[in-house]
Amino acid sequence: MSKILVIAEHAEGKLNASVSKTLAVAEKIGGETHVAVLAADGAAVAAEAAKLAGVAKVLVVNNAANAQPTAAVLAPQIVELAKQGYTHVLFPGTTFGKDLAPRVAAKLDVQQVSDIMAVHGASSFDRPTYAGNAITTVEAPAGTVVATVRLASFNAVAQTGSAAVETVSVSAALPTHTRFVKLEAQKSERPDLQSAAKVVSGGRALGSSENFKVVYALADKIGAGVGASRAAVDSGYVPNDMQVGQTGKIIAPELYIAVGISGAIQHLAGIKDARTIVAINKDPEAPIFEVADFGLVGDLFQVLPEMTAKL
Repeated sequence: MSKILVIAEHAEGKLNASVSKTLAVAEKIGGETHVAVLAADGAAVAAEAAKLAGVAKVLVVNNAANAQPTAAVLAPQIVELAKQGYTHVLFPGTTFGKDLAPRVAAKLDVQQVSDIMAVHGASSFDRPTYAGNAITTVEAPAGTVVATVRLASFNAVAQTGSAAVETVSVSAALPTHTRFVKLEAQKSERPDLQSAAKVVSGGRALGSSENFKVVYALADKIGAGVGASRAAVDSGYVPNDMQVGQTGKIIAPELYIAVGISGAIQHLAGIKDARTIVAINKDPEAPIFEVADFGLVGDLFQVLPEMTAKL
């Protein structure tokens, strides 16, 4: 039977929503699932993780060195945990997981499986390739399976669990060549882009960062996160943490509204799992209309204020 270790992503004492989707993969693999919380004081995060369905046990590794989640420090501790009989070590496919998983795989001397989007068995998985235009079925080699999960492909598990919480000690030697200096992060009252149920994104057609206010106004009206195309980011209209697409964030909201976005294949790769796609563009031949559930041909500077007022 599989024994699965899910690595919890968290910040400021709160569990990241990505963990519940990673657990959906563990559920499909089948077996006993544990969640590992590495923190300076992981009690609050562990209590949240214990409520998630399918979790048999939450392991808490308290260490002052874990106050900031640097991959170089966390990886040796996870490797020591993984060697305690775990067949799988799963990470959310976020920046956190993509930074950490390769280090763990290297230290365990196994190949990493990236972006799991479907599970066929304990060692057989589907993953996207060619910007999501092709799906490859891969077979993990013998040994511990270390993998990241494509969050857009899975639904979060329910909060119906009541797992035991156990504090464990890890004696792994921690590196000193990497140290945390400071964190610079965008602060926003809007929902996180990767976990938001609704997202409004703007493209290069907005013309300037000042003009993005019409996108923000609509998003705030409906309680949505705000994203952007690579063209808008490269033009300096918005920061790069808002980029949606193959080289940005892969998202799967219930509602995605693309404003002034032509629909380049790299952008479509990031939104293909969205439940409902709405496109607003003045070019009726824009590729975005080929994938949109609803399309509106019109000038965004007229359409968006009218939509916002009616809402």
